[in-house]
Amino acid sequence: MGNSTVDLDAEWIRKGQTLRVAPFWVERHCVVPDGFDKGQPFVPSDWQLWCLLNAYRVKPNATFGQLAPAFVYRRSQIILPQKAGKAPYTGARVCVEGVGPALFGGWAEGGEAWDCRDHGCGCGFVYEYAPGEAMGMRWPTPLIQITAFSEEQTDNIYDALRPMIDKGPLHELIPKTGEEFIRLPNDGRIDVVTSSARSRLGQRVTYVPQDETGLWDEPSGMIKVAETQRRGLSGMGGRAEETTNAYDPGQGSVAQRTAEAAAKDIFRFHPLPPEELDYAVKAEREKIHEVVYLGSKWVDLDAIEAEAAEILENDPGQAERFYGNRIVAGEAKAFDLETYKSLAVSGTIEPGRLVTVGFDGSLYNDATGLVVTDVETGHQVVAGVWERPRDLPPDAEWMVPVDEVDDTVDFIFKQWDVWRMYCDPPYWQEAVDRWMGKFGDDRVVAWWTNQRKKMAFALREFKTDMRSSVMSHDGNEDLVRHVGNAIRRPTNMRDDDGKFLWMIGKEGAKSVNKIDLAMCAVLSWRARGDAIADGEPKKKRKGRLITF
Repeated sequence: MGNSTVDLDAEWIRKGQTLRVAPFWVERHCVVPDGFDKGQPFVPSDWQLWCLLNAYRVKPNATFGQLAPAFVYRRSQIILPQKAGKAPYTGARVCVEGVGPALFGGWAEGGEAWDCRDHGCGCGFVYEYAPGEAMGMRWPTPLIQITAFSEEQTDNIYDALRPMIDKGPLHELIPKTGEEFIRLPNDGRIDVVTSSARSRLGQRVTYVPQDETGLWDEPSGMIKVAETQRRGLSGMGGRAEETTNAYDPGQGSVAQRTAEAAAKDIFRFHPLPPEELDYAVKAEREKIHEVVYLGSKWVDLDAIEAEAAEILENDPGQAERFYGNRIVAGEAKAFDLETYKSLAVSGTIEPGRLVTVGFDGSLYNDATGLVVTDVETGHQVVAGVWERPRDLPPDAEWMVPVDEVDDTVDFIFKQWDVWRMYCDPPYWQEAVDRWMGKFGDDRVVAWWTNQRKKMAFALREFKTDMRSSVMSHDGNEDLVRHVGNAIRRPTNMRDDDGKFLWMIGKEGAKSVNKIDLAMCAVLSWRARGDAIADGEPKKKRKGRLITF
């Protein structure tokens, strides 16, 4: 999760290890785009100033001539609630990247200055650098792509950007701001890119503001857009910045991927309220708004409360994400937990019964399990589960006891007549190979869950069959919990009816809410379906191997 601390007295700022000229340049060149202060100098709020200074933070060992590698952060992510001022902030940074001091121009020795007269601007702005301070310079030919899923979203930035230019000193440098693009000096330009207008993708861009990346998911095709733009940026030494509301952890969006990425060269700003505050309680909700809107003085918190309270009635998750800035799931649970709980039936599977088995797991951080399904009755039982204890410190070593898993597999094959055991091999390839050698590769089968369409159909079947006449389970608490934890991940694949298929995943890569037993149950259920399709129960009846 991102850092919410604003420290404008940080040592690296005082030492000039950032382009301090940039916010001063913004104040002299950009104007407030709307409202009662329209046309007045745009003075960044504390959070806007903090994000700007971090975006242009320079590595102490940077050398003249470096582009993106001169900066501490390759790209940025800002997660803030509705109306917090993301669009005008982005508009101001677009101006810097277009005609302002956006690149590292070396370290000042003393006497150097940014003088607007040297850049064709007659506003009279001069900024004198202190010795040892990072100096700024302009892109020779900037190519900027304001990007969002829809035109309405790109308008959020573009409608703030145009008056910022037209109503202030920048009009002298940029005399015409068009409806679809803005031409910059030296053949540079600012374009707009959406999901339906991607013809400009692949260009060698210098700066890409990506808006509302919490909506950039796989079905929208925007994940590929983000990846393509980043490749273009890398070729030019350019950089990107995401701005978004808090994302839904069930969507697998670009925002979620960025927030959970291990990369250290991404600046993340995501102010979070105290965890103990309950968004459903009005008095506590108001305290949450005070925290997440801190520094956004233009926001009327009474109006925010009214909007949030109305949305809260029908979609609590959306209200908490949009106005509380918290990462909470929307209507994205993969399975109806109450329906699944209702299928619990006490009892196990009698020895000798024809069964199928599902195996999935990890070795260190997640859970590993084995679920057995009675082919004829559709009753599922948990034969084994190994899960990292929640009370272990994050840095404490823990590993699934492989010998115990082996012993449990041996027990399953001795206890029941196993038709197929479907195993997801990652991390367990050696064990799966041993089980194949011991019990036969016609009974132990590597069933890769990353076969997306095949897996999606198995998930759909499991969900569809959740009814008492077809399915039951032993009520194992871990199984029920894992099924309830599973989050639906939309895909761009469609079934025969044209509906989008989906996968399952955890709320986030680092979530402690495991889903591995749910996957075991799905694999075991898929194997049961294959056994029935193969006529296996009838064969067993005829052979008298099992008496039903």
